[in-house]
Amino acid sequence: MSLDSIFTLFGGLGLFIYGMKLMGEGLERAAGDRLKYLLELLTRNRVMGVLVGALVTSIIQSSSATTVMVVGLVNAGLMDLMQAIGVIMGANIGTTMTAQLIAFKFTKIALPAVGLGVAVHLFAKHKTQKFIGQIILGFGLLFFGMQTMEVALKPLAKMPEFISFMANFGKTPLLGVVAGFLTTGIIQSSSATIGILQALADQGVVNISIALPILFGDNIGTCVTALLSSIGTNITAKRAALLHLMFNIIGTVIFLLALPVVQVAVSYTSSNPVRQIANAHTFFNVTNTIIQLPFAFLLVKLVTYIIPGAPEIVERGTKYIDDRLLETPPIAVAQAKKEICRMGSLALETLADTMNIFLYYNEQKARIAREKESVVNELARLTTRYLALLSRMPLSTDESKQITYMINAINDMERVGDHAMNILELAEYKEEHRLPFSNEAIRELVEMSSKVNETFQMAIDAFLAGDKSAAGTIIVKEEEIDSMENTLRSHHIKRLNEGTCNPSSGVIFLDIVNNLERVGDHAFNLATYILNIDKNFKDFSRTGK
Repeated sequence: MSLDSIFTLFGGLGLFIYGMKLMGEGLERAAGDRLKYLLELLTRNRVMGVLVGALVTSIIQSSSATTVMVVGLVNAGLMDLMQAIGVIMGANIGTTMTAQLIAFKFTKIALPAVGLGVAVHLFAKHKTQKFIGQIILGFGLLFFGMQTMEVALKPLAKMPEFISFMANFGKTPLLGVVAGFLTTGIIQSSSATIGILQALADQGVVNISIALPILFGDNIGTCVTALLSSIGTNITAKRAALLHLMFNIIGTVIFLLALPVVQVAVSYTSSNPVRQIANAHTFFNVTNTIIQLPFAFLLVKLVTYIIPGAPEIVERGTKYIDDRLLETPPIAVAQAKKEICRMGSLALETLADTMNIFLYYNEQKARIAREKESVVNELARLTTRYLALLSRMPLSTDESKQITYMINAINDMERVGDHAMNILELAEYKEEHRLPFSNEAIRELVEMSSKVNETFQMAIDAFLAGDKSAAGTIIVKEEEIDSMENTLRSHHIKRLNEGTCNPSSGVIFLDIVNNLERVGDHAFNLATYILNIDKNFKDFSRTGK
């Protein structure tokens, strides 16, 4: 094979992959966010998950992309493993669409499709029309790339050495599986690897007995992308990626054991070797899904055994409020107060997590902290909506007043989550720039954080119970936090003057102290709601000092 043929092959492969990417992206953009919505909404049972996974993958032309999307949804807690496994199986079926398209031999219209696609994309006025142009362009590039690969691989049909080399895969199927796995793992596209197989088959170099083991290995190799995407995710997301791998490994073992039967079955579907490879790809994934879907629970148990541990689940959605309770305002008010305090506890937990991350940086814990803060925001929105609906009901004067205080309390609880995120950003900056902190500075931050956590937890408990005595104690503690902030600032300036503090570290130190002090202010606000006093009296008292 000459150097020109090698360059032509790589160029054709590049056009093939890029065309497939363009076509998939165009279809995905034309569909908008409906694909993710489909995955979230229509995966309540495994069979529906298979259908949705096949549909989405047929659209975006990449089982790897669908599986990565599933890993992300599992990581976010929007999908569990039993839902994910159906989508993953369906994704393997959907990815066979590319091989089936190739078998139709649309190479003659490849260049006209490129021209038409470019024209539509350039001159269309609406986004949807531009996406259609992108789809046509991707379609044309895919088949032009296929045609280019066929031209590059044509000399191999006359090379006895290469024919002998490929024949080894038919004699030793495991070698074919390894070759398919490595090729797809490197290219990151099983469709591209199967496209090369089909190009070789078109030149008479590969028959179905040689292609089948390589095809099985392709399905295992396509799992590499999802496995890489699961790095840094939670345990459940890692298990979802492993599910994809185990599904294809088990399927490959089953089909290798029945290889002679599979060869005969596929050979009956068509006399064209290119079509046989496409049919074999579809047959493998459909049959594999039919065999394994009833045993999905066993697959989940297997990956749970391989990756042990209890996943840290951030519970989403409201727990105490229900629209049916709105007809009974006293109960609705009490339940709303519980929901607000639950939100506050999660915000405080997030604050404690971010301070721990500042001291001992951990990427996984940082991700979980962000997830918790997003849940705090979600709870704030849902509870505010609930209180807005409740305010339209016939209420007593006291209930109306309580709703006003509760809406203010939601804002205070939510702001604690924001301060936690500020501290997380500072922790990430400290980690990224390897900024040093003195033992004294760390001790002071830990001491102030502990004081703030204690005070805000007391405020949450007092707000839930309506404890006025505790509210008075909170106001005193908040004054102590203010005093601590001033003391820590003085100590920081002293360290700066003595040259024992890094200036950049000092800026972070002051920012954290400021954020902690603001959390103390929110605890103070909660105390004023309990005491039914104007929270601005604090400013007046300070003015009088």
